[in-house]
Amino acid sequence: MNETITSVHNPRVKQLMKLQGSSAGRRSMGMFVVEGRRELDHCIEGGYRVQTLIICRELIDCQLPDIDAQQIEVSAYVYSKIAYRGTTEGLMAVVEARHMRLDDLHFKHNQPLLLVLESVEKPGNLGAVLRSADAAGADAVIVCDPLTDIYNPNIIRSSIGAVFTVPCVAVSSDQCIDWLRRHGIQILTAQLQDSHLYYNTDMQRATALVMGTESTGLTDAWRQAASAHIRIPMQGCLDSLNVSVSAAILLYEAVRQRHGE
Repeated sequence: MNETITSVHNPRVKQLMKLQGSSAGRRSMGMFVVEGRRELDHCIEGGYRVQTLIICRELIDCQLPDIDAQQIEVSAYVYSKIAYRGTTEGLMAVVEARHMRLDDLHFKHNQPLLLVLESVEKPGNLGAVLRSADAAGADAVIVCDPLTDIYNPNIIRSSIGAVFTVPCVAVSSDQCIDWLRRHGIQILTAQLQDSHLYYNTDMQRATALVMGTESTGLTDAWRQAASAHIRIPMQGCLDSLNVSVSAAILLYEAVRQRHGE
């Protein structure tokens, strides 16, 4: 018989709220929450193990996935307290986290296209970057010295589940630089200083596109490790784009060069 929860003081509800609101809570429990059928489908297709389905019968607006998982029913009031966003069809899930390492990355060809972000600050930006990486067919996104964890609910929401479809690794910048060099992957850093226009740069070989924060850019470690420095021309008064927009432009230049599309 499925458990029904009507009180926000229930221990399971408190656990869900902790998973939704705390990076430390997600790390300590080794779990995270996915809301909505579309995002959950991507999560399951990505090979993640769903531990528990949380269902609100008063709000449910989709079919339940056919998986072996515990089911818990909650009232609409409880659901409103644990849901990160309101329009999630009355369905969420507790999922076991996976933490990939660089050596877990395996590519189908010899010219992988990687996107590297250093010290990304805003979960929404990382989510948007992951969405672009999925659309462009990038082989992986590497997050160096992250200021947020990849299972932040805002990342899952803004990526529309791309965090589950694109291999994503979190490491230090030093580890990433060493790994890229050992694997013969060229490092192209996006920066204004001492740089070439991005569309005049060869991206057909194994390539890592490296981007920093909008406020401070990349650290010297990346600038010095770069095979080449590239820039996007700015015709207006401002000197930078949102990191997710810049990432999309550079990723699709690689697609154009590789596939003529």
